[in-house]
Amino acid sequence: MNAAGRQADPVEDYVTALTAALHDPARIKARMIEEIRGGLADTVAAYTSAGTAHPRAARLAVDEFGTVDEIAPGCQRELTVAQARHTARAVALTAPFLVACWYLARPTRQDQPWDLPRTAQLLAVHLADVAGAAALLAAAALAVTGTLARRLPVPHRLPLAVAWTGTTASVAMAVATLALATACVLATNWPLLAQAGALAALSHAVVAASARACRRCARLRTA
Repeated sequence: MNAAGRQADPVEDYVTALTAALHDPARIKARMIEEIRGGLADTVAAYTSAGTAHPRAARLAVDEFGTVDEIAPGCQRELTVAQARHTARAVALTAPFLVACWYLARPTRQDQPWDLPRTAQLLAVHLADVAGAAALLAAAALAVTGTLARRLPVPHRLPLAVAWTGTTASVAMAVATLALATACVLATNWPLLAQAGALAALSHAVVAASARACRRCARLRTA
């Protein structure tokens, strides 16, 4: 079939339109699109085996499946929940790094003074509290969207809550990175603080990207 024929294929046109209408996460979206394409191909094959010409069989398969406007919201809901789980998992796994950063900044012996400035010490404690709260909320979101989702519907606002939890955690990680980088100049145990800052920076990069995608999906769902 030539390029013009492929462009006129109702199945490919449908899949292209549906792909454009859906957003994040990319791997799950790709798998979903392939499953839909496979289902449409099976329907076309069933019609053609019954004697229907391929162009008409393709149109009948698309009509039977439903319009993009009808199908896209349900597909996007699945993708949004999947992205919320991805963000919650990222927070749950990386937020404890803030606590680890705080412990890395402490002296190795009790009789040694903690040579960070008082402000930096208080900031480290508060950031550790933020990390702990974010990790707990993320764990709860994973539970609600996992096993419990088979028995109870996922709360409509949960993806947005997860998105802002991830955003808050990523901001805390960014602040921790800056604070630890500044403390490196003032403290004698700067190698440990440098490692802690690297951990905080890596955590921020992972969580910020996932939270941004989650906010985008949540806005699409609530629009």
